Amino acid sequence: MTTNLSGSLPQGAGVYLMRDVAGKILYIGKAVDLRQRVSHYFRAGLEPKIRALMAEVGHIDYVATQSEREALIVEQRLIHRHQPPYNTMWKDGKTYPWVCLSGEDFPRLFLTRQRRKDKGVYFGPYPHVSGVRHLLNWVWKQRLFSLRPCDLKIDEGNLYPYEAVKSCLYLHTGDCPAPCLGKISKQAYAEGVDRARLFFSGQGDVLERVWEAEMKTASDSLAFERAAQWRDSLMALRHVNERVTFRALREEEVQGRIQTSQALQEIQKALGLLRPPDRIECFDISHHQGDSTVASLVCFRKGEPDKKSYRKFIIKTVVGVDDFASMAEVVSRRYQRVKEESAPWPDLILVDGGKGQLSAAHAALGRVTSRKIPLVSLAKREEEVYTLGAMDPLVFSRESPALQLLQRVRDEAHRFAVTFHRARRKKTLLGEGAR
Repeated sequence: MTTNLSGSLPQGAGVYLMRDVAGKILYIGKAVDLRQRVSHYFRAGLEPKIRALMAEVGHIDYVATQSEREALIVEQRLIHRHQPPYNTMWKDGKTYPWVCLSGEDFPRLFLTRQRRKDKGVYFGPYPHVSGVRHLLNWVWKQRLFSLRPCDLKIDEGNLYPYEAVKSCLYLHTGDCPAPCLGKISKQAYAEGVDRARLFFSGQGDVLERVWEAEMKTASDSLAFERAAQWRDSLMALRHVNERVTFRALREEEVQGRIQTSQALQEIQKALGLLRPPDRIECFDISHHQGDSTVASLVCFRKGEPDKKSYRKFIIKTVVGVDDFASMAEVVSRRYQRVKEESAPWPDLILVDGGKGQLSAAHAALGRVTSRKIPLVSLAKREEEVYTLGAMDPLVFSRESPALQLLQRVRDEAHRFAVTFHRARRKKTLLGEGAR
């Protein structure tokens, strides 16, 4: 039985890829919570099929995503591309549900699991069929779009005789605009089609606010059953309008994200962390012969730059060239601010430099907080990773995903610091020239 690898996975949506020791993909799955989902594979009492799978698993890669919806798109495309032996759902042709607005003269709106190459407009896919089915039923009952429910072939100018459709229940209840009998023109029918297109393409913000108000009104009036209906409709609407940020999926993007997950797991293992470092913050000092010393802070989340969290610092208490003191000042200022504002603490702190910068950062951090935050430094010359309390540095191979990620973070901090320093020197020189 393989070792429990689920602790190396983050708590969040994503796709996991189970591989054998040779790297072959055995199974691909998606999850709302990767760590929780994968941990189920290591519990006692597994069914024989799962036991057979886990007997072959040697490593688990993951692709972190922004939502469950994004995860299912990544999962679907990876399974289609790699055809893992333990996956059966996609090989059997089963897919997640879509909502189709057909391309006929008088379009229909219906749920389907097949996205065909026709004139229809398809919305989705969606993780759960129940939410979409509820919404389709709801909009039909409320007559939001007034579209026909039948699957008759209806062309403009080619009407059905009344005898052919007189048994239609929707015709007699008024729930259908009856284009089959010419009771609505193609132009008038198109207004409902346009509303449906806007609604399912994610432009339902106004409608959501109206439904929230209706739900509150019903609740305040103690009409709890009605309030529950509005609540279910809101949930369905939000499900339909959930944003997907990973539409066009290229192989190199997937491989890049898998490499990032491997890098984070390798960093976790090398540093003995409890979990992969989700938030990495890195500091760099920049000056020119001791002039206009500045510092930068860059932040990476899930292995990618989080530029809104970048910070610039002007060194205030250090005179001349003293990288150690400058590093101590900026680390102290940064985490004093984090402490005061209850901002997120990093999972790993990286400083540019060697043992001296590392010791200075550690001492400064200890004066601010008693938190035990992992702290390492990366020296440029030999690309060695120094850790606290260790005589010798960690030496990664040049091809190591962990080292490449740490280098990427360090280089981004250096770029950001140098850019800020140059801007300050230019401003200072121009100011002196003016005088």
